[in-house]
Amino acid sequence: MAMFSLAIRARAKPNPLLTRRALHFRNFCNGRFGFSTSESNPPDRPVAGTKFLESFKEEFEIGSRVISLETGKIARFANGAVVLGMEETKVLSTVAAAKGDAVRDFLPLTVDYQEKQFAQGLIPNTFMRREGAPKERELLCGRLIDRPIRPLFPAGFYHEIQVMASVLSSDGKQDPDVLAANATSAAIMLSDIPWGGPIGVVRIGRICGQFIVNPTMDELSLSDLNLVYACTRDKTLMIDVQAREITEQDLEAGLRLAHPEAVKYLEPQIRLAAKAGKQKKEYKLSMVSEQIFQKVRNLAEAPIDAVFTDPSYGKFERGEALEKITQDVKSALEEECDEQSLKVLPKVVDTVRKKVVRKRIISEGFRLDGRHLDEVRPIYCEAGHLPILHGSALFNRGDTQVLCTVTLGAPQDAQRLDSLVGPPTKRFMLHYSFPPFCIDEIGKRAGLNRREVGHGTLAEKALLAVLPPEDDFPYTVRINSEVMASDGSTSMATVCGGSMALMDAGIPLREHVAGVSVGLVTDVDPETGEITDYRILTDILGLEDHLGDMDFKIAGTRNGVTAIQLDIKPAGIPLDIICKSLEPARKGRLQILDHMEQEISVPRNQDDRNSPRLVTLKFSNDAIRRFIGPLGALKRKIEEETGARISVGDGTITIAAKNQAVMEKVQDKVDFVVGREIVVGGIYKGIVMSIKEYGAFVEFNGGQQGLLHISELSHEPVSRVSDVVSVGQQISLMCIGQDVRGNIKLSRKATLPPPESETKSVVEGSAPVTKEKPNIWASPENMSKGEQLESTLEELVPRKMENTESNRSASLTPSVVIRSAAECDEEEKSAGLSKTSKSASKPKGTLKKGSKQKKIQSSDNMPDLSLSVMLSESLSQMGGNKEFTSQDEGEANLSDQNDKETGGKTPVTPQKLKLGTKVTAKIYQIRARGLVLDLGGGIRGMYKFEPNGEKEFTVGDELLVQCSSFSSKGIPVMSMVDEE
Repeated sequence: MAMFSLAIRARAKPNPLLTRRALHFRNFCNGRFGFSTSESNPPDRPVAGTKFLESFKEEFEIGSRVISLETGKIARFANGAVVLGMEETKVLSTVAAAKGDAVRDFLPLTVDYQEKQFAQGLIPNTFMRREGAPKERELLCGRLIDRPIRPLFPAGFYHEIQVMASVLSSDGKQDPDVLAANATSAAIMLSDIPWGGPIGVVRIGRICGQFIVNPTMDELSLSDLNLVYACTRDKTLMIDVQAREITEQDLEAGLRLAHPEAVKYLEPQIRLAAKAGKQKKEYKLSMVSEQIFQKVRNLAEAPIDAVFTDPSYGKFERGEALEKITQDVKSALEEECDEQSLKVLPKVVDTVRKKVVRKRIISEGFRLDGRHLDEVRPIYCEAGHLPILHGSALFNRGDTQVLCTVTLGAPQDAQRLDSLVGPPTKRFMLHYSFPPFCIDEIGKRAGLNRREVGHGTLAEKALLAVLPPEDDFPYTVRINSEVMASDGSTSMATVCGGSMALMDAGIPLREHVAGVSVGLVTDVDPETGEITDYRILTDILGLEDHLGDMDFKIAGTRNGVTAIQLDIKPAGIPLDIICKSLEPARKGRLQILDHMEQEISVPRNQDDRNSPRLVTLKFSNDAIRRFIGPLGALKRKIEEETGARISVGDGTITIAAKNQAVMEKVQDKVDFVVGREIVVGGIYKGIVMSIKEYGAFVEFNGGQQGLLHISELSHEPVSRVSDVVSVGQQISLMCIGQDVRGNIKLSRKATLPPPESETKSVVEGSAPVTKEKPNIWASPENMSKGEQLESTLEELVPRKMENTESNRSASLTPSVVIRSAAECDEEEKSAGLSKTSKSASKPKGTLKKGSKQKKIQSSDNMPDLSLSVMLSESLSQMGGNKEFTSQDEGEANLSDQNDKETGGKTPVTPQKLKLGTKVTAKIYQIRARGLVLDLGGGIRGMYKFEPNGEKEFTVGDELLVQCSSFSSKGIPVMSMVDEE
């Protein structure tokens, strides 16, 4: 209340010392008080200055491309940070070391490589729209950086180191992996971490026999060599190769070219480190004193040598014996209470083992299992180990055992890749698995393992070179490699097993691919560090890999190398020694290939119904839309019912089925929904939709309809259609013809085996067999209903005619094709067809047979049809080029007879038949309203009786007629010509 009264008085008598502006109060706003600066006399504000970022840059040229190294502008808090750029591709690499002393007995080096989509101007296509777990390519690039830098850290340096490489921008022309490796080398040089670098990493390609330094991605797609080489000034650190059967001589030439090119990266890094590098820090090294080493050596050397000289030991027996020696030494040290020796005992015992093994190999030339240096372990191969699978193989080399399986899939099963460079999909995948039981251990399986990804990719590169091109073999292929037992070089065993499994799956490989791992044992001068003596080992054991200096994995065919991976333990190996290792690897590879080819040398024949099937069908886009259905419902339904996978492309439908039975089931469904091109003589499956007196209407081939005439039901006479087929029944049919409008004639008996009693002669009442030229036509579903009705043919009741030349009879029973049952019913009504409408007949003409004449019954007992409808049979024989062909033998014989009687005149053709054309025609049939005339050449015409005109005609009589007009259906209308 006092505050309120004070405020009132202040307003009544303003005091300049208590005014709101003098006290720097703001006006009431949102019900709160606040201080503000005076507007009349604002105090001096500090102005933000301009920060100067001191940066250092080095530029140089390698392989006709300018490369830049820059530091100081970004990531300034990192122990070392460098941005390496080549054109518009820029990679940032940083390095940091953990604080404090190391308490472990190994180097915890972690290398993380990351490609974010912003580097190519894209937003990730994930649900969260951000990058997730590391992809396979990122893990492989991290390994590519790790392998050359790890050997150069000093012995005993066990501080935790983390390298992070990120792609800042990418133009898609250069692969950033090599740039990241060089940037990492420069970053470590700038840091205070002790390291024996710098290193240089370069990529070499080869196109048309010419080597290319730092090739672009487009050039790599044409290259038969992809070589990544890392080195110091005089020694090799890492080699990674993917090739297309390149010879050892060409590979050596590429390596010797790569070394001087990689050395060009060293001087710019040294100059940059001199400008902006930190002083190297004194880190504590975990070293073993000479006194402790000698003490443990005296206790362990003799029993270790006894174990290593006994070749009867297996992997686990040898391991148990060595572990017992370690426990004995530990007991002895515990009795002496030597705590210092106990702390480093495992490390010292391992060093003693290494010295014993290396001495025996170099001096005596014998290995742990008693083999010679270039001897390959015994091999066991078995293709088709799991017969129900698409392909499988079991491969043993010594105690190493790998089971490889092959699974084939559709093209859409290809793996989608989201990398900055390279193809968007991958159709060949090899997944390598190293379960703990293969070395009799326990462990947890979770996520991608860097080692498994690396080994699987190496085997994948080796086999990719011999796969058939995608155009010849469009399947997606996946190999699963399950390591069942491991005692050295399981990745090369995967190559061998994978090659056999691919051939077992029927994949047409060009050659078998085999792989072998080559090791190295060196004797080094302790003062100079130079190698004084060495031995190359072929097909190394797991312990030889651990105790040796090199793991050189080489895979290839008889023709050349397809993949290489070199990992070393010392700080580099001379390139000459590595090149000398290529020949022992080739000899070992050929031995393994001999065993593999004895088991399976050519791809298996995949006629087995359990093998997968892949079919690509071509359809119009409208047909594909019908097949997919609303929102893809029909396609999904077929996939769920059959288990097949269906992919739709531009004008194509690709079906991948588990076996032939599933493929046939899917194709039947596709044919029923979409249909396929109809070919005369083609077999189709259809469903009976309705039954008539004269036949059955069948729906087939994607909704198209055709007539199965009663005469085409069976080889035996059929009295009723319903005795053979029923509505809703699915039957197999053959297309036996069509008319000009695309109406289809079907036959069931053509798909049935002929009866045993069938003779070669044509019996009375049977339809002669005609061979029609195969035709392909489109679906007539776009025709209007009027056109379809106009093209509809009416059934003519069979009538027996006798031929004066051959004295044999033929049944004139043209096939009838109606587009639908409804249209047929409508036509029946319009034509007056009825079962009850029969009237008495009266003679309308005579039929000659020799000298006898037989009265012809009037056609009143037949359906009262117009001549144009009766002659539509002739029209149905016209092709698209308006050439008429005879439909049966009887008509052909009659045409030949006409030619003979006219003295061999040229028959009339549709092109010659015009208004006013005079021809000599024969009476072919006599109807109630006129005559059916045979104009020759298979052409029929009609002559209408004139009122009160002469109606006494005989079949076979010749008449001189001329063309007076054409009906609406193109049938010639003839008129009599008085003979002069």
